[in-house]
Amino acid sequence: MSETKTKTIGILTSGGDCPGLNAAIRGVAKAALSQGTKVIGIQDGFRGLVENRVMALEDKDVSGILTHGGTFLGSSRDKPHKMDMGGTVMDMTDVAVANAQKNLIDCLVCLGGNGTQKNAMRLHEAGLDVLTLPKTIDNDVAGTDITFGFDSSMAIATEAIDRLHTTASSHHRAIVCEIMGHKAGWLALGAGIAGGADVILLPEIPYDLDYMVEHLLARRHHNKRFSIIAVAEGSRPKDRNTGKKNASKKKEEASLIEEPIASRLAREIQQAAGIEVRFTSLGHVQRGGTPTATDRLLCTRMGTKAGELLADGVYNVMVGLRGDVCEAIPLAEVAGRTKLVPMDHRWLKTATLVDTCLGDKLSFQ
Repeated sequence: MSETKTKTIGILTSGGDCPGLNAAIRGVAKAALSQGTKVIGIQDGFRGLVENRVMALEDKDVSGILTHGGTFLGSSRDKPHKMDMGGTVMDMTDVAVANAQKNLIDCLVCLGGNGTQKNAMRLHEAGLDVLTLPKTIDNDVAGTDITFGFDSSMAIATEAIDRLHTTASSHHRAIVCEIMGHKAGWLALGAGIAGGADVILLPEIPYDLDYMVEHLLARRHHNKRFSIIAVAEGSRPKDRNTGKKNASKKKEEASLIEEPIASRLAREIQQAAGIEVRFTSLGHVQRGGTPTATDRLLCTRMGTKAGELLADGVYNVMVGLRGDVCEAIPLAEVAGRTKLVPMDHRWLKTATLVDTCLGDKLSFQ
């Protein structure tokens, strides 16, 4: 075994939790330890780094966690450059870097989504070498075909839609199912197609309520007496996405934000179509539970690839999956970018070909 170029790494998980984080920690740590690298676990994300809450990790600490959901290191949404310290928001970047240096960390491994990529980039710019892995159920991190956590969450949302089918068909209702996704609709789109949703609404496609209602009524006309509407939480109607807004309009939208979109949409459909509508919001259940086999495999592949890069002294990159290959993607190409569903994506065309309404009329080549 050749000598590793990285003597010590720190590893943390940041942002929202999801299935697969423990599997990814395991993959990184086992690969690093096997090559003679010391591994330091940092508790509760970047806050743990600022507060210097660390612990040495050995093989026994990361054994038996492959199937466990969540993260045994803990997570937080704290940002080093904007951290609440006893009621005062402060820039703690220099403290984070100093603590990493105090622990002789050659490279900080950060597992997280878009925010984590940006925060890791800021630490790199402040003088700390970093390496990241893309984690988020939203699948919206640039530079990778897929993020870990997405497949597990899509399976959870799909199962929920499956279960809604039985009650919707029994009572001849339309049911709105709200799925996570503020800016990107990958989760609602994937689960909606897999679960056979009749309408799928995404943040990328502002929806036309009249167009959608027409689709639902046409189903009734053809004796399809129930419908499932899968809606990403960030979806918005067309008339709230264009033009300048006056003060009263802004006030109206502010009040609407407080109401879950599934609730509002169910009410609007019921009023416009005259059909019975119910709604449900999956919420944080989408983040929990055991990771799927696909996610466990992806986490292990990305984690061990990270171990190889660390051994070679390759830093300031994100491990991304492109095709079937894990690659080192320059972090500068990733940080600050969000991967939205493109309007020519094959999943959108697939949905329309099975007569799924996407909220507005789309054309494909």
